[in-house]
Amino acid sequence: MLKDHMTLMHELRAYASPKARLTRMIKSGEVVQVRRGLFVDRKETGHSLKSLASVIYGPSYISFEYALAHHGLIPERVRAITSATYHKNKNRRFHTPLGDFYYYYLPAAVFPYGVALGSEEGGSYLMATPEKALCDTLYKTRDVTGLKALGALLREDWRMEREALLSLDRADILFLAPLYGKPLLRLLPKWLEKESRDA
Repeated sequence: MLKDHMTLMHELRAYASPKARLTRMIKSGEVVQVRRGLFVDRKETGHSLKSLASVIYGPSYISFEYALAHHGLIPERVRAITSATYHKNKNRRFHTPLGDFYYYYLPAAVFPYGVALGSEEGGSYLMATPEKALCDTLYKTRDVTGLKALGALLREDWRMEREALLSLDRADILFLAPLYGKPLLRLLPKWLEKESRDA
């Protein structure tokens, strides 16, 4: 279970120096410092990295490569948890003893849409739908212009299956794509339409 600094200080109040005791606990590995002011008991197992992601840095939801892999859109297994955040204007990363967490900035206008609640190991988390994860990932992609280049990116570089792409909810993408204000996102519905005609 996650504990903040204040909670641990209260639990260690019987010691002459709770701070010194906490330092020893961290050094011995009895307690893991996930980030400044946030700790987890080493003896406890089954931590949900997905539910940790929004606690480490928020507001955020899981998206990008991790969500694409989770939804089966890309073949790679993604170990680091990649999340979307907003109003930060700066990407962040946290390397912890439990895992690596990456946070990428998105426009606030797109943040509340296309996100679903999930649960794991008794914890809950927010994750982008397949459509939202794809749009988020395209938003942070540079130097891709034109339908042909977009198709090469999706099918060759990211190795996405045509059937998986065509099974995406077109209405969701039509709603989401303009919110990003990026020309590449406006190409996505056109590319999907062309692919479905050619199928």
